[in-house]
Amino acid sequence: MRCPRCSGLEDKVLQSRISQDGTSIRRRRECETCHYRYTTYEHIEEFIPVVVKKDGKREPFDPGKVVSGIRKACEKRPVSMEAIETLKDALIQDIQSKWDREVPSSYIGERIMDALNKLDPVAYVRFASVYREFADVNEFMDEIKGLRRVRNK
Repeated sequence: MRCPRCSGLEDKVLQSRISQDGTSIRRRRECETCHYRYTTYEHIEEFIPVVVKKDGKREPFDPGKVVSGIRKACEKRPVSMEAIETLKDALIQDIQSKWDREVPSSYIGERIMDALNKLDPVAYVRFASVYREFADVNEFMDEIKGLRRVRNK
């Protein structure tokens, strides 16, 4: 593993832990050149369908893009990185179980919104505003009113 600080290739593993769901291993490493400590994650590489965008373009599924979008929505909210990773892992499992070769981007966006709605309503509204391309404040208000109706039932 290449050190993120000095690009050295020699390191030692200080600690290994299996994730709660058993799908990944977290390793604490120390570079033997500069002694910088960093964390890596080891995952099973599985086939993930190609994402079909709204305009019909196709691109490889990028879990980093999913995490980035969720992190932006959860910025300054009490949502842990572990919760975000769990959401991403659940999304990947869902996609792999339901889709063979291609998955619509709309399916991915809706699954993320469903999960964020349960995790943090503010993060949900933030994500929805970008995903659904809210044009004005009224669209925000409509979404919040819908949230209130669902929560009050």
